[in-house]
Amino acid sequence: MTQGEPLRYPIPTEATLEPPAEWARLRAQCPVARVTLPSGDEATLVTRYEDVRRVLSDPRFTRPTPADDAARIADVESGGVFNSEMASVLPQHGEGHLKWRRMIGEWFTARRMNALRPGIEAMAEQLVDEMVKNGAPADLKASVGFPLPVWVICDMLGVPDADRDRFAHWSDLMLSMTRCTQAEMDAAQAEFGRYMAGHIAAKRARPGEDLLSALISDTDSDGEPMSDRVLVSTGIGLLVAGHETTANMIGKMMAMLLADRRRWEELLADRSLVRTAVEEALRMDANAGFGMARYLHEDVEIAGTVVPGGTTAVCSMAAANRDESVFSRAAEMDLHRSPNPHLAFGAGAHSCLGQVLARTELQVVLEVLLRKLASLELAVAVADLRRVEGLVVGGVQELPVRW
Repeated sequence: MTQGEPLRYPIPTEATLEPPAEWARLRAQCPVARVTLPSGDEATLVTRYEDVRRVLSDPRFTRPTPADDAARIADVESGGVFNSEMASVLPQHGEGHLKWRRMIGEWFTARRMNALRPGIEAMAEQLVDEMVKNGAPADLKASVGFPLPVWVICDMLGVPDADRDRFAHWSDLMLSMTRCTQAEMDAAQAEFGRYMAGHIAAKRARPGEDLLSALISDTDSDGEPMSDRVLVSTGIGLLVAGHETTANMIGKMMAMLLADRRRWEELLADRSLVRTAVEEALRMDANAGFGMARYLHEDVEIAGTVVPGGTTAVCSMAAANRDESVFSRAAEMDLHRSPNPHLAFGAGAHSCLGQVLARTELQVVLEVLLRKLASLELAVAVADLRRVEGLVVGGVQELPVRW
């Protein structure tokens, strides 16, 4: 483990689409490093692929909860979304988590996503057509990247997507590491909670063909229904995760593909590369945000270092995805790369529930843009792209394009 002063985390970088130079040094020389989080608390950063995968897959290590003496992520007392009421209400480990995950997971299977795909494609085409109608240059993130996943998750939950600006406001505050005060975060959580509670009450009175209506009437393997508190937290969690991460990833994927014109031309020449291109964009994402935190309940050896119980470990999947011992020419974007066992969606019992949905949305957006806007290009220099700062999730603030 590093001696002396801990590194500041997230590690700053100058270039929006490039990783911090520190990642390679850490993997090679200091794979278990001391870091200081935005809250000022200290944690342990893990950057090698095998170590990250092992920590994330080990059932002994769980997401930090308010009951743990874990490092706070955010620079506010509550620790943000990680230590919010949502984190304390939703079961974070053990059989309770597995039951909750099974009830939710039925709605995110590959079969369901395939059934949703034509509707997602139709909405993507409509959004691209509207962007073209409004003329170039345009912000691809605001025009397509943000509204598409919001529409999809709102449709799945039976929530009006007309409220998407409110969801974005609440989500940004709940995902803040450095952007807001404790009072602002508390207010966002309370407002979001009241909104979702009202929505669930309306679904009880008039159920629909949506996920929340189904969860209200469903029971787990022990015949127990979800409580209202768990339903509210589930709805909030799915709305936050279902649009914020994918909206940012659409922007980053398109920025990477358009940053080097040869990549876009390669996709235009061979549309069968869409799936592998999406996976490679996920692997290459250098602006993924915070990573995944795990609370170590007991001593564990990581990369030859004994990390004591009570430590908060931060797993950088983005750094692990550049590990040369796993990925040949790891620093290069290879649209043909297969297999591609990246860790963008995590690993183990807490791997991303919505990864099939995210992949579907990313593939559809790419297919539609290739078909409709072959001449698409960045409207600014790559160096002028601005990063999303201060949030748990990373991205570009906007993606100016022309065609």
